[in-house]
Formats: sequence, C-alpha cells, structure tokens
Amino acid sequence: MNDGGMAVRESWWRTPLLQRVARLQAREDQVFLVLALVIGAVTGLVVVAFILVTERLGMRLYPVGGAAWRRVLFPVAGSVSIGYLLYRYFPDARGSGVPQTKAALFARGGFISLRTVLGKFFCTSATLASGIPLGREGPSVQVGGGIASVLGRALGLSPEKVKALIPVGAAAAIAAAFNTPLAAVLFSLEEIMGDLHAPVLGSVVLASATSWVVLRLLLGNNPLFKVPQYQLVHPLEFAIYAVLGVAGGLVSVAFTKLLLGMRERFLHLPKRTVWFQPLAGGLLVGLLGWFVPQVLGVGYGYVGEALNGRMALNLMLLLVVLKLVTVTTSYSSGNAGGIFGPALFIGAMLGGSVGTVAHRLLPGSTATPGAYALVGMGAVFAGIVRAPMTSVVMIFEMTQDYAVIVPLMIANLVSLFLASRLQHQPIYEALAAQDGIHLPSAEGRQRQGLRQVARIMRPASELLTSELTVGEALQQVRASAFRSWVVVDQRVAGQRGVIGVIKLSTLEQEAVEHSAKLLAELVREPVFPHVHSDQGLDLALDRMGANQLEILPVVSRADVHRLEGVVTLRDVLDSYGVGPGGRGPS
Repeated sequence: MNDGGMAVRESWWRTPLLQRVARLQAREDQVFLVLALVIGAVTGLVVVAFILVTERLGMRLYPVGGAAWRRVLFPVAGSVSIGYLLYRYFPDARGSGVPQTKAALFARGGFISLRTVLGKFFCTSATLASGIPLGREGPSVQVGGGIASVLGRALGLSPEKVKALIPVGAAAAIAAAFNTPLAAVLFSLEEIMGDLHAPVLGSVVLASATSWVVLRLLLGNNPLFKVPQYQLVHPLEFAIYAVLGVAGGLVSVAFTKLLLGMRERFLHLPKRTVWFQPLAGGLLVGLLGWFVPQVLGVGYGYVGEALNGRMALNLMLLLVVLKLVTVTTSYSSGNAGGIFGPALFIGAMLGGSVGTVAHRLLPGSTATPGAYALVGMGAVFAGIVRAPMTSVVMIFEMTQDYAVIVPLMIANLVSLFLASRLQHQPIYEALAAQDGIHLPSAEGRQRQGLRQVARIMRPASELLTSELTVGEALQQVRASAFRSWVVVDQRVAGQRGVIGVIKLSTLEQEAVEHSAKLLAELVREPVFPHVHSDQGLDLALDRMGANQLEILPVVSRADVHRLEGVVTLRDVLDSYGVGPGGRGPS
C-alpha cells in the first residue's frame, strides 16, 4: 500500500514532465534557438564569476608590493593541491579546454559531463588565483561548451543537436571572456567548428550577443585593455610590421614546440606521479616570481602598460623569455589553464620590444611602441592558435580603431605563414593527438562526402593477439583469405586494443630465424596505419597503398586503440565499382 502510494505520487509529477520532454523533442528547431539564448545567459554569468574570482582572489593572495614569500608559497601550494584534485576527481579538467571541447564535438558525441564543468571552473579559478600564468579564456570555452552539452542532454535533444550546441556555448564563453562578441563568433566557427559556413551560425551569433549583454550589465562597458588611438606615421612602418610578423612567427613556433616537447616528457612519466607533476610549474613560477613579480598570473595589467608605452625595453624582453618558459612548463606539467591569455601577453611584450627599438632608431617615422605591442598581440596569437581572422577582429574590437587593421593583417599573415611552415600541426590538434584523440583537420573535413569509411566498414573477424608467436600466428592465418591482419593487445585499456597491422610477408620473413618471437615485438610503432569512420575512402586507399596493406583498422577518434571495425581493399574497390563485386557509385 505504501509502495503504491509512492508510485502514484511519483507518477503525478513524472508523467507531465515526460510529456513536456516529448513535446520538446518534437520541436527541436524552435527549442534550439531558445536554448541558444539560455546558454548565452548562463555562460555569461559563469564567465563573469570566473573573472571576479580569479582577479580578486589573486589580488588578495599576492598583492602588488606584498611580501616576496607570498609569490613563492601560493603558486607552489596551489599547483600541488589543485593537481591532486585534478588527478583524483576531475581528470578531464586539466589543460586548456579548447582541445577537450573539440574532442567532445568530433569524438565524443557532444558529451561533456557536469562534473567536468564544475571541476574546470573551480580548479582553474584556484590555479589562476594562485599565480600560475595561464589564461582563463580556454577553460571558459570548455565550461561554455559543457553548459550547452548538459542542457541539451537534459532536454533530451538528439545527439546531433547536442553536438551542434557545443560551438554555441564556446562562442558565448569567448564573448564574455574578451568582451568581443564578433571575434567570439569567428573563433567558434574558425577554430572549434573549422567551418565559417557552419549551419549553426545563427545560434552562435545569438548566444554570443546574449553573453556579451550579460557581461556589460554586470561589469559595465569596460574593454579588456584601454589603449590610445594609433595612426600610421610613415609607409616605412609596413616593413617594420612585417619584421614583427617574422618575430611573432618564430616566437609562436618556439612556444608550440617547447610546450609540446615538455608535455610529451611529462606524459611518459609514471602514472603515480601525475598528481604532483603540476608542482614543476608552480615551483618554477614561484622561484622566478620571487625576483620578477610580473611573471605571476596572466598579467593583463602589465599588457595594458605595454600598450600605453609605459614599460622599459629590458623588462619587456625579459618577460618574453620568462613567460615563454613558465607558461609552457605550467601547462605541460598538467595545471588547469589556457594559452589564450599567455599568447596575448607574450605578443604584447614582443611587439613592445620591437616598437621601442624601431622608435629609437626612427623616431620621426614610427608610431609609439604601444602600437607595435598591439599588433604583436595579434601576430603571436595568430601564430600559436592559427586563427588569423579571429585575431584581426579581436584586436579591432578591443581598440575600436580601423587604423590598426592593415598593420595587423600584415603581421598576422607573415606570422601565420612562418609558423605553419616550421610547425605543421596546429597546437590544439597536436595536444589532442598527445592524448590519443585524433581531431579531423580542415582538409579532412573538406574531403568528407558520401564516400566515407563508415559506409563500408565491417566487423573485425580475424584478429591476431600480441601474445602469439610468429609461428603460432602463421598457423592461425593459414586458411585466411587476407594477407594482412590487425594485431590487438589485451593489456591496452583493459580490453582488446588495436596496436598495429602485420603483413603475411613480415611473418614469413621472421619465421625463418625468429619463429618464437612474439607479435608484440614486431608491432612497436606508436603510430600505426589506421582510419576513422568519418574519413573518406580516398584516404583509406592512400594509406593502404603507402603501407602495402589490404586491410586497415577503423579506430575511435577519442582513443586510437579502440577498434570499431575494419575496412578492406576489396570493399573500397567495390564501392568505386572497380572490384569483382562492384556496386557502382554509392
């Protein structure tokens, strides 16, 4: 009787709720636009809280002119304590947030958990407030995308609609973090989506505008940086801005390679050390902060001084080097925080240095150093993040001055060209790849069409385990119709994870002298031939030819070792209508 009463009471509220959810699911398009407004408003509130917590708490922990021991204690204590929380409770909240957001969009079906959203907000807030010199903008992107994901799933939207909400939340986050609604739209489409013509443009614009309005209502119409009006003094300056672009490109490459190289080393350390690895960044920041306080925090106040020409040349040059080292160490060791803010800081100091030298040599033909600091911000941002359009619009929105657009475009393009030649893989794609997540490149997205691997992939029926010897493997494949096979290892992620592909010719060669050798010893390469289900058949055919294989494993973008199926040469040729069982164009 009691149980029956509880069931009646539960159905009293549960039935209408389910009916409302069903009605919402039937009107997804209308719900999507309303949800964009809600995501914009909620994300704007969260980012405002982010700004207030990081700035005000930081001012209390290590105030200007405070005791030197504070500048050592708080970065060290913050990195260790937050490092443990990230390791124990919020593993997906480490790092920038932009690669993780792109991974959620392209590899995880739009899923970002509420725990990750909360962990990202609190852990990043504490990390940045303790003086670690990372940015809040990248984490804001993950928080905004997470809010969108959580709300979309709570309303029962389809997985495709939930994925489409990710760039909506990302745009809202950048609009509030930088006070730049137009740049936020461009960044969301250019970097997160990789498509300036994405069909979600309307919702992205709506969320960005809503978030920006929330920011202005709560914090006022205050730009991120207050800068004087600039003007081009002499055409000779175009050449100097090009030189600044070269310097920005070289610094961008140094930043990217140093960060990726150090992070690779940290990732190879024993897993039991992960929780205190962030201490490396905190300790370095604390020791350098003892002597140079400007190293602590993201340092937007010092960027403002450089933009207004109030910083000495020696200090700006010193901060370029120190920030380069502290930021890359802090990030690669596992602290929570982004690289947006540090990129702008390093760019301002680099541009200010170039501008100061140019103004001393050619005082009558050059603008004040602040103009070069502003252009330097855009040049380094474009070189590191590889979002040149976002960079131009962002700097314009910060200054509201058209005079800086042409110099900015020159420096940005030179920096982007040089950086892309010296460091081929963009930093966010490289960071995701280090975590075993293969994000689709812009070129790959353009090639995607009807002929995708997903249309012809088949279950993996013939697998070889890494524990087999060469002789045993030959016995097992004797009756096989294939001449190459996928090798799996039970020890990878506790399941049969794919670790490579082996050919019959390789087995036969090894069987002559090393028949007792394990397959695990023959398949050692960390990167093995594979494809993803959303990639084109032309790419699968290219990789089969390059590796002389007739079968490729189809693996998850979120985990390269997770086998989803296989694609064979016969199936590819059949799909093009040139195989024995050709089906013609699909």
